[in-house]
Amino acid sequence: MPNRLADATSPYLLQHAENPVDWWPWGPEAFEEAERRGVPVLLSVGYAACHWCHVMAHESFEDAGLAGYLNERFVAVKVDREERPDVDAVYMEAVQAATGQGGWPMTVFLTPDKEPFYFGTYFPPQPRHGMPSFQQVLEGVDAAWRDRRQEVGEVVGRIRADLAERAAVYSAGAHHPPGDADLHQALVALSREFDQTRGGFGGAPKFPPAMVIEFLLRHHARTGSEAALEMAVRTGEAMARGGIHDQLGGGFARYAVDADWVVPHFEKMLYDNALLLRVYLHLWRATGSELARRVALSTADFLLRELRTPEGAFASALDADSLDEETGASAEGAYYVWEPGQLVDLLGPADAATAARLFTVTADGTFEHGTSVLQLLADPEDFAEYEEIRRRMFEARASRPAPARDDKVVAAWNGLAIAALAETGALLDRPDLVEAAERAADLLLAVHLTPDGRLLRTSRDGRPGTNAGVLEDYADTAEGFLALYAVTGETEWLQLAGGLLDTVLKHFTDEASGALYDTADDAEELIRRPQDPTDNATPSGWTAAAGALLGYAAYTGSDRHRTAAERALGIVGALAGRAPRFIGWGLAVAEALQDGPREIAVVGPADDPATAALRRAALLGTAPGAVLAVGAPGEAAAEVPLLADRPLVGGAPAAYVCRHFACEAPTTDPAALGARLGVVLE
Repeated sequence: MPNRLADATSPYLLQHAENPVDWWPWGPEAFEEAERRGVPVLLSVGYAACHWCHVMAHESFEDAGLAGYLNERFVAVKVDREERPDVDAVYMEAVQAATGQGGWPMTVFLTPDKEPFYFGTYFPPQPRHGMPSFQQVLEGVDAAWRDRRQEVGEVVGRIRADLAERAAVYSAGAHHPPGDADLHQALVALSREFDQTRGGFGGAPKFPPAMVIEFLLRHHARTGSEAALEMAVRTGEAMARGGIHDQLGGGFARYAVDADWVVPHFEKMLYDNALLLRVYLHLWRATGSELARRVALSTADFLLRELRTPEGAFASALDADSLDEETGASAEGAYYVWEPGQLVDLLGPADAATAARLFTVTADGTFEHGTSVLQLLADPEDFAEYEEIRRRMFEARASRPAPARDDKVVAAWNGLAIAALAETGALLDRPDLVEAAERAADLLLAVHLTPDGRLLRTSRDGRPGTNAGVLEDYADTAEGFLALYAVTGETEWLQLAGGLLDTVLKHFTDEASGALYDTADDAEELIRRPQDPTDNATPSGWTAAAGALLGYAAYTGSDRHRTAAERALGIVGALAGRAPRFIGWGLAVAEALQDGPREIAVVGPADDPATAALRRAALLGTAPGAVLAVGAPGEAAAEVPLLADRPLVGGAPAAYVCRHFACEAPTTDPAALGARLGVVLE
């Protein structure tokens, strides 16, 4: 019989709707029930593509006996972390404070007042590797709640104090935006953690450092640092050639479990692929690398083919697991891995040998049960042969049971996808990608943007969710709209970005310090107002907002928005040398601030090839965070201050390159414009 999650819109919650556990969704009713019954709350947080969430659900939450005990002694609350990142962030911070580590599924026990007192992640059905079973955990927590309530209160007090101490650290007012010395210090710190042999930073597991690569590319563009470029290029190539990259269908898995990028954790997330699409586009722009260009295009095609929803936006993720045709059971990676015999059956002996050599498919395998994750360790000698083999393997793989798709639409991640697709379409002559970006943006306007200008975080099947947008939703959506303006010249996108950023200034910003909060000042009150400037899988809302504010200020000359960006970047200066891997987007935005950023106005008739040539030269420029406005003389000046008072030169289209609205002499020559902006490609 379905439980209370049956009416949820979240695919993750719906996965638990048939559990014998009497789940409640997050809300006041659950905590009122716990107060009425005098029992603690079990908070279980996960997401639809989480492998270990599925494992714990099957082992424990589908067990009728365990569910009976849980229902009797607790109120069980299930949360989709992607729908409620605020709830996830607050309690993950508590888990990390108490245990020194975190992850999903996150398992936290709370008082009816939402105060956490016992913490963990995955718990097995039987004791194993020093971990208690989930049943033992439930029994221990129940005993502590009934017999040692004073100890529970002491834990609550310690955690509350620890969280308050952490919150005090995030005051940007005591710091200045990072300067050149800070950014160089970040580069030095990154070079110490760089894996010279395999690319990337640190050891296993290895996550794709998209935001750090963006910083490195911008630092190279501004300073000429070859060390920065080398780390970016080597990491990009290592990931592109490894198993973390889907060599047949494009796109990237969440992370590699090893240091060599060979075996991925197979879930594919929208945010990773949006960020990496933009990074590989910028790698191509900075170096002319054909590999980077191929990866950018195949990642864009993956987004359109496998994550685009019927409404035109982009779904959140593909699952790590799928049905194994041989065993009939769900298995991680079953959709993606190959055995030599499968190649022979599909391609015949000769082409199978070529495919095995190209994609490193071996008899021993690189994954479980003698299967291999595909890699492309070197470019093929015969690209036509390679493409034909790849096509046949891709078509054969499409007949396998596909991973499940989490089809909820998250505003922030769609904002990242909009920015990446718009830029890629413009630079690589793919108008269909720009159209896809516009369609996704239209969905956000129609479904996620409320009449009072506020954003909703999620939707599904074209129906809005009920959860308020958090800071990253406003910041990343604004970033996407700014990119659309640069590419299309349609002023509506610039105006919409400005509206979202005004909400950031009004509802998410501490006026005294310039620090930013992850939730609005009128959002649901939690045990602490979430606030974190450091990057996780995506840019933090804090640094994403700084970037969008800086870009908007460059278009409009708004001192208010620029000052807000500078104040927000104060924390980046404090973290640049100590934790650069976890503040990569903040460092990238700081590079833009150091460079100006450059403000480029291209003035000329829209249908004039000379206007188009100047526009393309501007888009190809590597100047960090540069903004581009294109328009006919006088046409959009009232709406876009950067275009005001910019006449043609000798009757010809012209480009103006400015900093803080102080401009160099205009040019009508695309090559001269490119030289000013660091264009590499010919």
